[in-house]
Amino acid sequence: MEQLKQNAVLVGVNLNHQKDFEYSMEELANLAEACDIEVVAALTQNLAKINSSHYIGTGKIEEVRALLEANDGNLVIFNDELSPSQIRNLEADLDCKIIDRTVLILDIFDQRARTREAQLQVEVAHLKYMLPRLVGMRESLGRQGGGVGTKNRGAGETRLELDRRRIEEKITALSRELETLTLHRQTQRKQRKKNDFPVVSLVGYTNAGKSTIMNAMLERFNPEQEKQVLEKNMLFATLETSVRSIPLEDNKTFLLTDTVGFVSKLPHHLIKAFRSTLEEVAEADLLIHVVDYANPEYERMIDITNRTLEDIGIKDIPVIYAYNKADLTEQAIPETLDNRIYLSAKRRIGIDELAGLISRQVFKDYIRCDMLIPYDQGAVVSYLNEHANILHTSYEEEGTRLALECRQSDYGKYEHYVVEPIEIEA
Repeated sequence: MEQLKQNAVLVGVNLNHQKDFEYSMEELANLAEACDIEVVAALTQNLAKINSSHYIGTGKIEEVRALLEANDGNLVIFNDELSPSQIRNLEADLDCKIIDRTVLILDIFDQRARTREAQLQVEVAHLKYMLPRLVGMRESLGRQGGGVGTKNRGAGETRLELDRRRIEEKITALSRELETLTLHRQTQRKQRKKNDFPVVSLVGYTNAGKSTIMNAMLERFNPEQEKQVLEKNMLFATLETSVRSIPLEDNKTFLLTDTVGFVSKLPHHLIKAFRSTLEEVAEADLLIHVVDYANPEYERMIDITNRTLEDIGIKDIPVIYAYNKADLTEQAIPETLDNRIYLSAKRRIGIDELAGLISRQVFKDYIRCDMLIPYDQGAVVSYLNEHANILHTSYEEEGTRLALECRQSDYGKYEHYVVEPIEIEA
């Protein structure tokens, strides 16, 4: 059966003249587009407080109805999360499907989720959103004819007919399965910590270019690893956390993680559901905050990302700001200023400079020393050649002398070979 084309009217309330209101409405249109919805009209209202029964003033309901009729609209999308009674009242008065920003974002996440963990996280968030809204949704089942707001994995439309107890049971069962996957992720994290590689996390607004930076890093430093991540010019292209090893040319290796992008008014249920995924960020040694520098609203995007990181308890981690897409501006690239770098990941300009910034930050505890290793300890020399940055090698009567930079853990392991440095003639 062919799905009915969705033509939407967007509705937003500007509470007390919010600075970012226009941008949030523009973003709502982008979110709708990501769900293949055509935006046919938009209506906004300035209010001191949200109308508790209809979100907008009742006088505006007529205007919304007129916009629906004039543009063959069959869907109204509201810029904030609606209460169960607001959904019920609006559907009764407008006689069409009503969804809010939260449902829109949940639907995009639902479409993008690829791994079992991401699918479970989205499903739990969906069910928790629906739980208090069952009555309104049950009354409007006749209108839920496919499209955004009803696309759910598994149970599909029948989920709307589940009673509260069964939904609660399902949330419990899914949460239990999610816990198992979370424990597995924690085990992987512990294993990586044991390997003693620093972890660098890419964070930022959705579509800022995090995956492009990761792929550019892989291409430059680890081309043998054929694990490129999905890179697409769309909102929330990546939901899964990807972890890749980046070996630099001086035998220093760090792990680079790519996480879900942020967006303004990211639903509370989603932040909670994706908490285990975002724990990857919480345990990072360094954050690379990727910014779409070509976007006129980039400063607002930085603020939203920083606020979201604070909401999930991430603070006191050093940050490098990577101003991506700077080639689309007047800014010279590549350019590095303190903890900021201007680059173009797509054109692969500034990748070496970014790696240099990362290296100076995460390897500053490397120890420079001289070691004299007996000839019968060839395995130690091989290990250090592979895991340390060898600055100079010479062969003496007692053994192989290495001038090197190494991790503190390796220094502790082989400290008994450390000798006084000697001057090396140029």
